[in-house]
Amino acid sequence: MPTAREIMTADATCVRASDPVIEAAVRMADLGIGALPICGEDDRLKGMITDRDIVVKVLAQGKDPHAVHVGELAQGEAVTIGADDDTAELLRTMAQHQVRRVPVIDGHRLVGVVALADVARGLDDPETGLLVEALSTD
Repeated sequence: MPTAREIMTADATCVRASDPVIEAAVRMADLGIGALPICGEDDRLKGMITDRDIVVKVLAQGKDPHAVHVGELAQGEAVTIGADDDTAELLRTMAQHQVRRVPVIDGHRLVGVVALADVARGLDDPETGLLVEALSTD
């Protein structure tokens, strides 16, 4: 069975907890993605921010995305998976926490992210991965 490291998207871009939300939104738009890991000043993972978080918790609330900091949107402990954990553990983690994306860590270092599309592409039926990927993009 493959490991998280084998199916993850490597070189995940991190947004700092101290960055304004607008910076996270611009970075997501530039990269064509819907979520970014949040890292603290100590480079440790603090959580994830999604495009939905920005819309629901900032814009819909009438808050200024230039004034709200990314770290204010981090909730609880980050759900992660170890780089060398197998995909069965990855799937259990995603299902248990009902998340579509999981940061992959090696020790305390962020090494990538596994998204639903990565799981579909990396496991048995590659056509399913292509479909999920197509449905997950703009």
